[in-house]
Amino acid sequence: MNSEPSLPFADLLILELASVLAGPQVGQFFAELGATVVKVEPPGGDVTRRWKTAAEAVETSVSAYFSCANWGKQSVVLDLRTPAGLAAVYRLAARADIVLASYKPGDAEKLGVDYATLCQHNPQLIYGHLTGYGPDSGRAGYDAVLQAEAGFMHLNGLPGHAPQKMPVALIDLLAAHQLKEGLLTALYRRAGTGLGALVQVSLLDSALASLANQAATFLVTGQDPQPLGSGHPSIVPYGTVYRAADGVALILAVGADRQFQLLCAALSQPAWAADERFGTNEARVAHRAELEVLLHARIGELSGTALLQELERRGVPAGAVRTVGQALTQAAAAPMLLPPASEFAHPGLRTVAFRSPQWPLAEALAAPPRLGAHTAE
Repeated sequence: MNSEPSLPFADLLILELASVLAGPQVGQFFAELGATVVKVEPPGGDVTRRWKTAAEAVETSVSAYFSCANWGKQSVVLDLRTPAGLAAVYRLAARADIVLASYKPGDAEKLGVDYATLCQHNPQLIYGHLTGYGPDSGRAGYDAVLQAEAGFMHLNGLPGHAPQKMPVALIDLLAAHQLKEGLLTALYRRAGTGLGALVQVSLLDSALASLANQAATFLVTGQDPQPLGSGHPSIVPYGTVYRAADGVALILAVGADRQFQLLCAALSQPAWAADERFGTNEARVAHRAELEVLLHARIGELSGTALLQELERRGVPAGAVRTVGQALTQAAAAPMLLPPASEFAHPGLRTVAFRSPQWPLAEALAAPPRLGAHTAE
């Protein structure tokens, strides 16, 4: 008997009818944990296959965008508008554990791949459906629009400047996490009851649920939170970017008065900690502008590299502002990278960030598939 631990979802079959980012991110999550993920694409393929940056070679068959969410999958091309394509999906759904879908409300029903139809082929099926605004709205969901409508762009701007979109599809990623949680809940329920389930997640609800303290501020005070750049509305100094004398950009995340005292010591300014304007976080929030002027001036006189080392020694939360490349090439990032595979000569990024000694880490995954590479199978 094999006593080696297996990946937790090694016995699951996932049928991915979703496209772009949120649904495919969920599909890769299951693939990384051992599931077989069959990605059903239309004849033209997932649209993200064509979303290439200017730096990417035109002739490459897999874009960087597509690769961020499609490792470890099989690609099957089916035209669901044809009887043959629909019949093939029904055969797959009959033995699938989970279906991932991202159709506008009503479109899955028109195609015949909605939950009510597919569960007739498989009563234990779990169907995860992503929409933009919920099952009662026909609006298509686009991440940038949701960032604007849910308040994120407003908060992400600088005071007095235009609102700013996050440079990743933040709302898609938040919705993907919500869908994972719903699907895992459905799997747990099915283990006890044998029943399938419909799990519905909207981008709007996912965005609103993630406003967290900013939403609570409005609900408690009735005052609309205002943009602070990278600063924090209720903690100071926290998030502001400072530029040191050697050009190093850094931020502080000082959430406790004791940490502020240690920061002042590291800056050779112990009097600041005794100043009644700065002695408590409440006072620092009230006197944010005065403190920021002092911090910018003092940090601008010092070596950022040396200061970060001293802050780490003293236990003051701080860090350098890195580029994406610097973040991914640091030693600590290595466990989050997937090794190159087959025709795809570049590493990939894992979606699974948790670890457990009770099951192994998937050391490698198949490369993001070429369009239709597994249709014949």
